[in-house]
Amino acid sequence: MALAAFYTKQGWTVTGTARQPEQATALKELAGAVHQLDVRDREAISRLATQIEAPIDILISNAGVSGPARERQVFGALDYEGWMDTLLVNTIGSVAVCEAFTPHVAASNLKKMAVITSRMGSIDDTSCDVIAYRTSKTALNMAMVAASKPLKERGIAVGVLHPGWVDTRMGGGNAPLSTEKSAQGLAEQIDGLAPTEKAPFLAYDGRVLPW
Repeated sequence: MALAAFYTKQGWTVTGTARQPEQATALKELAGAVHQLDVRDREAISRLATQIEAPIDILISNAGVSGPARERQVFGALDYEGWMDTLLVNTIGSVAVCEAFTPHVAASNLKKMAVITSRMGSIDDTSCDVIAYRTSKTALNMAMVAASKPLKERGIAVGVLHPGWVDTRMGGGNAPLSTEKSAQGLAEQIDGLAPTEKAPFLAYDGRVLPW
């Protein structure tokens, strides 16, 4: 939402998606169009890509769920159904959006693609043990690194971006970072992206993160 607000203020035309557009009132006030989309449904993703004909200068794939309750994401008490759903949304859904809309990005002037991930997807990070969420982001990171070379061949720059610990519903009330500051930082990182055979893993403030 904050990214939509940032780009709208910069004069961009923003198109958004939501599982329940009728409830996305704030997004509808910002975006030129809000399309219904649940990234669990790959056929719906393909249909939407067919319906939207305009080029997309910057594609931001940010679908995400936190997964099952924290106590069901620890080894010994894992919720496997919830884990599979987390992977379906955070990994497969996010990658499917990127793949479906690649022609739109390739047809644009800027040709930039960003996925919103988390430093918790870094194998180097051992800050907590939420297995479903962490593995979904690790897999997303690897998928976009693997996609970097074929996307580069189409002139598309890819970024794997960590927004920081942000004060959102998912981030929780104790998060120290405002959505506005995170969005501004993410936009700066997106602006600096260039086509490469290995997408960078960057925090909102420009820090290069370990995979």
